[in-house]
Amino acid sequence: MRSSSYPAMPARAGRAVVVLALALGAAGVTPTVTPTARAAAARPEAAGITAAAPASAPAAKPFMGWSSWSMQSSKYPGLNPDGDYSYLTEANVLKQTDALAAKLKKYGYEYINIDAGWWRDKAWTPRFDRYARQAADPQRFPRGMKAVSDHIHGKGLKAGIYLPVGLEKEAYADGRAPVWNADGCTTADLVYGDLRTTNGWDSAYKIDFSDPCAQKYIDSQARMFADWGYDFLKLDGVGPGSSKSGDNYDNVADVAAWRKAIAATGRPIHLEVSWSLDIGHAADWKKYSDGWRIDTDVECYCNTLVSWENSVDDRFDDTPAWTRHAGPGGWNDLDSLDVGNGAMDGLTKAERQTYATLWAIAKSPLYTGDDLTRLDSYGLSLLTNREVIAVNQGDAPPAHPVTASDPQRVWAAKNPDGTYTVALFNLADAPASVSADWATLGFTGKAAVRDLWNHENLGTHRNRITEALPAHGSRLFTVTPHGRTLERTAHEAEAQDNELAGNASVADCPACSGGRKVGNLYLGGRLTFTDVVVERAGTYQIEVAYISGDARSADVVANGGGATRHTFPATGDWGTVGRVHVPVTLKAGVNTVTFDSGSGYAPDIDRIDVPKTS
Repeated sequence: MRSSSYPAMPARAGRAVVVLALALGAAGVTPTVTPTARAAAARPEAAGITAAAPASAPAAKPFMGWSSWSMQSSKYPGLNPDGDYSYLTEANVLKQTDALAAKLKKYGYEYINIDAGWWRDKAWTPRFDRYARQAADPQRFPRGMKAVSDHIHGKGLKAGIYLPVGLEKEAYADGRAPVWNADGCTTADLVYGDLRTTNGWDSAYKIDFSDPCAQKYIDSQARMFADWGYDFLKLDGVGPGSSKSGDNYDNVADVAAWRKAIAATGRPIHLEVSWSLDIGHAADWKKYSDGWRIDTDVECYCNTLVSWENSVDDRFDDTPAWTRHAGPGGWNDLDSLDVGNGAMDGLTKAERQTYATLWAIAKSPLYTGDDLTRLDSYGLSLLTNREVIAVNQGDAPPAHPVTASDPQRVWAAKNPDGTYTVALFNLADAPASVSADWATLGFTGKAAVRDLWNHENLGTHRNRITEALPAHGSRLFTVTPHGRTLERTAHEAEAQDNELAGNASVADCPACSGGRKVGNLYLGGRLTFTDVVVERAGTYQIEVAYISGDARSADVVANGGGATRHTFPATGDWGTVGRVHVPVTLKAGVNTVTFDSGSGYAPDIDRIDVPKTS
């Protein structure tokens, strides 16, 4: 399942985004600014659309399966011999279905998801039925889409399909196409009179849900998919997000309409929205869908499926802000997990394991885009490790960073049985040691450690575990505490004895522990905690509670000594508190601890909690 499901330059978070507009037959229309009144009418509630629970709960846990887009989009030799995106055919889908049933089904993989292009020929020209609904291309899928879903179901699996959001331009048919089961409705009734465009590629006209015909059109599409027997729909190019903003690209009403339409079919169809969605609308994605893409395409659109630098590594920085939004009923989708094909994946073995580790602990859906007919032994071992799959499918919440977002970092989650899932990552380009201190988990003393990738008990470790990791390497453990709860002393940022310098100032903060914080830490702004007392000299894992809408860095200085710069992961907005640990070397007695923005912008600080023992 892919965001760039129309041929386009892949987008990257934090970079200039280039999207190639398609010449799709109908002339493109320059988007116009939606008047305030019309925007209000297009909101789901104003259009009579309310959240409706599906007939069952498809997203009780992250789904597992296979998606076609990685191979469709790759230029790896032999994958697309008949031109770009030509891989998608009935024969290839059935081949992957049979391979998944034989190799991965027993491990929980069950979805076969057909991505963009099923209604387009190899020149990307679309087909529609007389009711403006997408129709299978006869060359790609000669027996039609129902026959494909029947084959998938015959293997005991579930079938997935794809659509872009909006009314595709070619389906408009001069506004004269009728809407199925909606007397008097035509495509002219579905869209705004000025034919404003929407979705991540501007390949569709924006649907006007103030007209009842619009919901009828979505109902007709949902009914068609239900009649074909599909269990999953990816709705792509959804905004806000997908590199677009503004009223034209607000598709919350579309997603709400799809939720309502799916519920009316009586079939439990999983609704996944994509791509790189706006976290400011997380509540909408949670209300109306079963899962949401949080980032750009993982594929590199090169001669492999992915590359480490394209966007695999981006997920480590982009995922933390979304972690709190995931849970039963809806999950953060990190995109395809392409770790099974060795050279075709385009990654080292260490990178493949790290890629799989993050997906597992973040509780992302586990769907691979690999060629399942030629999984190598190492790739198969990654995809079928039952202990790692159990982390992803179990009852624990998604893991989150417990250390700053430095090149060596630790993520963890507390499990219902009191154990911890702990991942060590070395994201540097050279080997390095990484330590997980038990203090970052909230206890001290001894703990038993199990290596999940290698199915090996590593014995008892006191206070921490340290591993030498290769470049882009990782380890994944279950840690069982046998020590005691760590005691800490809290220090509020707004305390009167603290020292502020530069632009730093105290501000109200409803989410903060004391109702206040210190902000405006930029361009030399500093906050110094002046009364940090410990009994013994040593290195302490200080927990920092902070607020930061984006990832920001600060120099941390003890007692006026040398500074260590740490990056604090984004909390998603400026009203949410996050917590990570930074190591600080303190002397016995009274210490000062300073957070200095330096020449950049630092996060706002709520408080620090200092362990009573190093």
